[in-house]
Amino acid sequence: MEAGEILLRKRLLDKRQLELSRKAQSDGTRLDQAAVQLGFISEEAALKALGEEVGLEYVDLGEVEIDLSLLKGFPQKFIHREMLFPISRNNGTLVVATNDPFNLYPLDELSVTTRSTVVPVLAGRAEIDKLIKTHLGVGSETIEGLLAQSDDSRVELLEDIETDGSELSEMAQEPSVVRLVNEILLEAIETRASDVHIESQASGLYVRYRIDGVLHPQPVPPEINRFRAAIISRLKIMSRLNIAERRLPQDGRIELRVAGREVDVRVSVIPMIHGEGLVLRLLDKGGMEFSLSSLGMEDDLYQIFLELIRLPHGIVLVTGPTGSGKSTTLYSSLLEIRSGSTKIITTEDPVEYQLEGISQIQVHPKIGLTFANSLRAILRHDPDIVLIGEVRDLETAENAIQASLTGHLVFSTLHTNDASGAYTRLVDMGVEPFLVSSTVEAVMAQRLVRTLCPRCKEAYHPAPDELPDDFPLQDLEEGATIYRAVGCRECWQVGYVGRVGLFELLVTTERIRQLAHDRASSWAIEEAAIAEGMRTLRLDGWRKVLSGRTTVEEVVRVTKGNTVEMTKQKR
Repeated sequence: MEAGEILLRKRLLDKRQLELSRKAQSDGTRLDQAAVQLGFISEEAALKALGEEVGLEYVDLGEVEIDLSLLKGFPQKFIHREMLFPISRNNGTLVVATNDPFNLYPLDELSVTTRSTVVPVLAGRAEIDKLIKTHLGVGSETIEGLLAQSDDSRVELLEDIETDGSELSEMAQEPSVVRLVNEILLEAIETRASDVHIESQASGLYVRYRIDGVLHPQPVPPEINRFRAAIISRLKIMSRLNIAERRLPQDGRIELRVAGREVDVRVSVIPMIHGEGLVLRLLDKGGMEFSLSSLGMEDDLYQIFLELIRLPHGIVLVTGPTGSGKSTTLYSSLLEIRSGSTKIITTEDPVEYQLEGISQIQVHPKIGLTFANSLRAILRHDPDIVLIGEVRDLETAENAIQASLTGHLVFSTLHTNDASGAYTRLVDMGVEPFLVSSTVEAVMAQRLVRTLCPRCKEAYHPAPDELPDDFPLQDLEEGATIYRAVGCRECWQVGYVGRVGLFELLVTTERIRQLAHDRASSWAIEEAAIAEGMRTLRLDGWRKVLSGRTTVEEVVRVTKGNTVEMTKQKR
């Protein structure tokens, strides 16, 4: 009896779902897998039902103890080609996890090869795949020489690439190297990585993925070091860089389609003492959603910010370090106020995401198209709203101020640690204080913290001495609950899934304008803003801890304690 009939008889699928699953089957896809992909049934429920029918036990690989010593003598072709993973051995009986309850031939072949009685158990495909990548490394199937498998073309280059015909470029085009690089990119995208770090060390290649702002080392097989030059060359060819140049830094770009989604990859290559190091910034165009309401702003701050981005003129700045979500906040703001009656033009370096209904300019400093020059051209193009990717110098700052004085609303970013530092930073650039005080309407500082996994987060009651001095203890005393990260299968044992923003909004009130005009220090401006009700990054973080969204450790990791607030707490 086929899988669909079994699931129908066990009432896990109805006739309509069975028919839709059959229509959704592609070559080589079992019906139960198609039903799982359509969301009609969970993989666990399907495998348990099929296992009962054919007499196989279902196991949760996250709960069983696996004897990793079995990997040493286990033929790896069975792991990669058939997805069989050894679990335990007892008196000549080898227990092996499989995802296919109907394919018995490889089990018989394995029994002959290992001269053991093989007992199969059923397990989830993702769980087996995770074990393979964890214990054998990303791309291990390529290293094993299993290149006879046809590439499923899940990674597709959107532009043709050219080679110079050299031996190194030909090596980089070998199917094994292409497949290995594709495997690294696929794994990074599937784990929601924002960056891939490929570093040349004395011991060999070191691969790390930045997931939710934190770097995670990735296991790779030691044999990958034989392919180091070819991997780096392949990525340089894909990003249209000079593979012969190994002494100077280079920047490039790769446009991919991965599993039907467009992904833009920014490539940075820097020569290190042990060879070139690469960082790939992954911009998943298909997986990105720009919504101001979903960034994590508290309701009161969100309402104020909505009013600010609808001002007729002035400058609104967003500050923070690289990777703190500034571009996401600005893009979300532009989409919030976009309409047929407003002309919005941006000048960026680089244009990270293409926004419908908004005119975007990519700056090219090498040919003279800088932020300042493009901004002058923009103002002759009759805009209502202007976004400048970053205020980097006096010329850009003066042009932004000129734009705001002539009736335009200007958005931009600035690299300062907090909101109050933006005023002094502009003055330090050479902008007259009276211009800063009269044009800057607000500054938003922000950071990103990881959000707790909802499945495994654990409530706890810390002792007062375990908390930072500025933590609002009175909220805990009034019954608030805080949580800590634990780790489970759903979050890959990290304890966190996704990120949320911390925000510090400093509105330029009359008091702040006067201080900026008088060249007051950033500390004086911050003290005045807090006295007028500004919530700092740290305090916004504590709010998110008390609401169960993140942890004390995360807030401490990305924010600095505020001396003004600490003084108040001690009083």
